[in-house]
Amino acid sequence: MENVVLTIHLILALLLIGVVLLQRSEGGGLGMGSSGGAISGRAAATALGKVTWILAIAFIVTSITMTILAARSASTASVIDQIGAEQPAATAPALPKGSDLLPPSSNDAPAAPPAATAPAPAAPAADPAAPATPPASN
Repeated sequence: MENVVLTIHLILALLLIGVVLLQRSEGGGLGMGSSGGAISGRAAATALGKVTWILAIAFIVTSITMTILAARSASTASVIDQIGAEQPAATAPALPKGSDLLPPSSNDAPAAPPAATAPAPAAPAADPAAPATPPASN
């Protein structure tokens, strides 16, 4: 039933587009500069105008019909429930405390600065005048 109404709806849409494109342009936007049309008290009743109205009413009726048919066959379950796939519960990372986001205050400063360590003594520099000795091989 839904496929039949959908097919009729699509045919009506194409016919409505064709009939509107076949109508004579009256120039100007929104009926400006014309003696008849939507602005005046009485529109000129042409054959294409009547066909346009009939097709428009039929298009609206099929739209409402498809809405009613879709609402009848709709279920209350979500799409994920209809698929049947169980999604694992994702655990969100813990949010930082509000104090972690702020710069440290004077109350949070350490009582004593950390002890400074002396740098390790560097290896003695090689004498540039001394001849290079090759490494011992086994």
